[in-house]
Amino acid sequence: MNFAWFVSRRYLQAKRRKGFISLISLISVAGVMVGVAALIVVLAVMTGFTAEFRDKILGINSHIIVQQPGYEIDNYHEQARRIAAIPGVTGVTPYIYGQAMITGGEGGTGAIVRGIDPDTVNQVLQLEDYLEAGELSGLAPTSNGREAPGAILGKDLARNLGVGLNDRIKLISASGPLTPMGVIPQIKTFRVAGLFASGMYEYDSSLVYLSLASARDFMDLGDRVHGLEVRVQDINRADRIAMAINEELGPAYNARDWMNMNRQIFSALALEKAALSVIMTLVVMVAAFNIVSTLIMVVMEKTRDIAILKAMGATDRSIMRIFMYEGLVIGALGTGLGVTVGLGLCEILSRYRFIDLPDVYPISTLPVQVLPQDVTLISLAAVLITFLATIYPSWRAAKVDPAVALRYE
Repeated sequence: MNFAWFVSRRYLQAKRRKGFISLISLISVAGVMVGVAALIVVLAVMTGFTAEFRDKILGINSHIIVQQPGYEIDNYHEQARRIAAIPGVTGVTPYIYGQAMITGGEGGTGAIVRGIDPDTVNQVLQLEDYLEAGELSGLAPTSNGREAPGAILGKDLARNLGVGLNDRIKLISASGPLTPMGVIPQIKTFRVAGLFASGMYEYDSSLVYLSLASARDFMDLGDRVHGLEVRVQDINRADRIAMAINEELGPAYNARDWMNMNRQIFSALALEKAALSVIMTLVVMVAAFNIVSTLIMVVMEKTRDIAILKAMGATDRSIMRIFMYEGLVIGALGTGLGVTVGLGLCEILSRYRFIDLPDVYPISTLPVQVLPQDVTLISLAAVLITFLATIYPSWRAAKVDPAVALRYE
């Protein structure tokens, strides 16, 4: 058995002549445990919140949007075929985007109109998963042409208008035909064919989905569309696939991935996660200072033992290792307990809803997502901090002069 480890273990197991030193050791272990556990929980909650927020956004929006800046796309079938052939692309669907006034039973408000193809939209969006009433097939124009075309509204928008399933609404567009009397607004009547709830208030209170044909007729686009929405297999490679689409279609087209379009939101979440990580790391550093004070007092208590060991031939390096091992055991014990407590708290938070979030958030309770790499990084950082905390006390122990320490013995 290694000499330094043997002595260090004996020191850890031996009863202190001064119980205060043992109390400080326990406080050091508890400090490291609390810091590691808090850091694991904070990172798990922030990671879960980011993932939930991302999933909410990508449920209504596509991974990549392809546009022809300043123009509508005429031959979108050909462009969709070329995009679908790119490796990593799992779905392509056309879309139309515009703004309009919407009126219903109790008033009117502004709305965002999105034209979608009911046959291909499920390849890209998760709109069908968010439907609370009706079906996507209700968007298709009726064969007899007598019934108003269908529209799917956000749940909050329908509530604000006071309309429900099969009620009539009117969409008013300012881009109507030009006459000698000026521009006449385009007014179309639609039937509420469905209601959706994504959990994002800004979507649920403003979005109106129409079929591609209805949106073209309402906005007088002919056979053109505003762009193409693309879904990819790996969302973390969306930026690379967007570059591949740009290379395939040429400079006349512009493909933007979801990370680029939502950069500000996710950058803010990443910054908040980093700031909280730094704050929680300070807790571990405070515990590391407790380890420093503990080892210094142990060195003072064991000065005679250190002098005897050096008189018997122990080197300065061996003396340093004795106290480094002792500090590392305290740090490793605190880290292990902290990981156990942190993972246990994460499991409890994920199973039971102790904290309810207000309606301004897109989720109702704290989301928790533990990443193995986060736990590993936290554990290594905690052990490294505690190791650095052992260097100075161990160095002071190695500098003990046996002649001075044993002068009056």
